[in-house]
Amino acid sequence: MKDKKLITCFLALFLVLVCCPAAAPASAEEFSWPQGKRAAVSLTFDDARESQLDVGLPLLNRYGVKATFYVLPNMVKPRLSDWKKAVNAGHEIGNHSLNHPCTGNYPFIKENALEYYTLERMTDELDTANLAIERMLGVRPTSFAYPCGQTFVGRGQNVQSYVPLIAKSFLTGRTFGDTVANKPDFCDFAQITSINIDGLSVNKIRALVDEAAEKGSWLVLGGHEIGTSSGPQVTQTETLAAFCEYANDPQNGIWVATVTEIATYIDSHRKLKSNIPSVKP
Repeated sequence: MKDKKLITCFLALFLVLVCCPAAAPASAEEFSWPQGKRAAVSLTFDDARESQLDVGLPLLNRYGVKATFYVLPNMVKPRLSDWKKAVNAGHEIGNHSLNHPCTGNYPFIKENALEYYTLERMTDELDTANLAIERMLGVRPTSFAYPCGQTFVGRGQNVQSYVPLIAKSFLTGRTFGDTVANKPDFCDFAQITSINIDGLSVNKIRALVDEAAEKGSWLVLGGHEIGTSSGPQVTQTETLAAFCEYANDPQNGIWVATVTEIATYIDSHRKLKSNIPSVKP
């Protein structure tokens, strides 16, 4: 008899949860991209290299595609007027640090090895870079790209992550050399993943975009030089042009925008959902 009553109670509870919306937890609105788009893509380029101005910007402007450029102040200064044109054309300028610190295991790193850094030094250099960029270009970066994609300072028992510093100082922080796109309903804005676009073929870039569309992801692509020469840090002009053409085709359902524009959209969407934190608690 007791078992029968217990089964009856469980059945009644199940029917209440299923049939009575008021008794079930409020369902959050499912994530969707604007205007029925299937995925979002951000093009990003690091270091403020000259080929980005000479080759990349004319191409991007021709297709009406906006990119995010993570710059070093000392690389902006020699081509200041051209970088101002990039800003006026609607491209985003992000912070890529003051001195591009990476692990000292790289042969090109000398006194700027992350192993020698502290959080205090990193804070000072990030603030200095932001001020320099704002002074030169009239915009204050809200997005940061970790040099070499590395997120630590110090060594041994003194190693610390500077991701919390980026989370406090910027809307987004972008890593580098990842293998997955970002889930808009989950990704950590302080550690946005990016896939290296340098050296990719036209077919490969289309495959990445198609995969993002299938999953509704935010695909962030990161590159360096832009041109026709071969090399490990060159985004091929042919690949970039093919991407722009593919993304501009309405049938493919791709939203291409800067990192901050897409992150802002995602953040506003998250604020409507109880189970996903906004970027700013």
